[in-house]
Amino acid sequence: MSWARAAAIALPLAGLVACSGPASSSSSPAESRDIALPVDSQTIDARVPADSTMEMIFRRHKFSTETTGLLLQAVKAVFDPRSLRAHQSYRVTLTLDGLLREFTYQIDADRLLSVRRTSGGAGFSAEVVTLPKELRTEAIAVEIGKGQSLVGQLEAQGENVQLALELANIYGGEVDFNSDLQPGDHLECLFEREMRNGEFVGYGRVLAAVLQNDGRRLPAVLYPDSDGMPAYYDDDGRSLKRQFLKSPLPFDPRITSRFSYHRLHPVHGTVRAHLGVDLAAPYGTSVKAVASGVVEFVGMKGEAGRTVQIRHAGGYQTMYLHLSAFAPGLHPGSRVVQGDFVGRVGSSGTATGPHLDYRIIKNGTYVDPIAELRKMPKGEPIAAGRLAGFSTTRDDAMQQMASALANPAPRSPAAGSSR
Repeated sequence: MSWARAAAIALPLAGLVACSGPASSSSSPAESRDIALPVDSQTIDARVPADSTMEMIFRRHKFSTETTGLLLQAVKAVFDPRSLRAHQSYRVTLTLDGLLREFTYQIDADRLLSVRRTSGGAGFSAEVVTLPKELRTEAIAVEIGKGQSLVGQLEAQGENVQLALELANIYGGEVDFNSDLQPGDHLECLFEREMRNGEFVGYGRVLAAVLQNDGRRLPAVLYPDSDGMPAYYDDDGRSLKRQFLKSPLPFDPRITSRFSYHRLHPVHGTVRAHLGVDLAAPYGTSVKAVASGVVEFVGMKGEAGRTVQIRHAGGYQTMYLHLSAFAPGLHPGSRVVQGDFVGRVGSSGTATGPHLDYRIIKNGTYVDPIAELRKMPKGEPIAAGRLAGFSTTRDDAMQQMASALANPAPRSPAAGSSR
């Protein structure tokens, strides 16, 4: 069925308009009617199919070659069509005779691509519209029980994994959320919830947090660094950023083999050195660089399988073994920033199952990653001239968090949560 045909079927009958003159003898007295306006357009809502291009979408809706060309020309002025993402929503609005009136595409949670026919009707104009949203400041408190994870506890309160991942990034140099959390640990967090039309659309900033971990109190306060970039500091104004992250993996891996010079190899059955730590994780889990540096090696390395090796400051190198895939475009000489995606967990080389063999080399010698990270120095302190401003921000944030926890507001569960 053509779009014009579908529009014609959808066109309702126009209501009759009552005359203002005297009513005939057959008319009911003082009868009033609503005026039904005819539909003058048809709207089609859809999602981008996998492996589609912008041109394929236009042709899918039977636009002529000329119209498709004009649309692409307008789009390219404000948006790269190659950035089209599968499963994102879009809308096509047609006139009754099948001409395109407007095309909109949801770029992400905050931006919309809008393409409209120009007033003269000969072409199209495009713009990227920033969608308005409301920021709500809220607080949440969770306690870790035996066998529980931070992700699970946050999801139990209606949040999704993105909040947990942001917290893991904040505390990444101090706590490995995969292995360092203990039963009885407690987290309080003050954060921004992004809402649009009453619906959750994402998280804003984490403004402050306090993690009680294994007897330690670990506060985190958002405050701009000397370059004006967002950064997190402890109560004393010392940066939480460390040279190395505590883990190259997100949540839920477990340590299956530690650093040892005398380990019984699970495949060969012989005793040999294991110069790293094995972290079990699902196949395809993303692996991130634990520190900024320069890539030295990307490729197959015998029994180690697909391997990435990165050189860092201070005489350090890190290695990521048994990967299933590398980050696109990663090659020797690439510069990576702490937290950059470098590959995915796999079982390439000699391995009994999917896991990451993570190694640290210091001045040419392999060292125990877990022990080495404990020796890493604390972060840099805020300059003395900025400490008063930080102290005010810290006190305000902690007071706001305490007040929000004492008087919780109704919360809208996050999209993707278990509630």
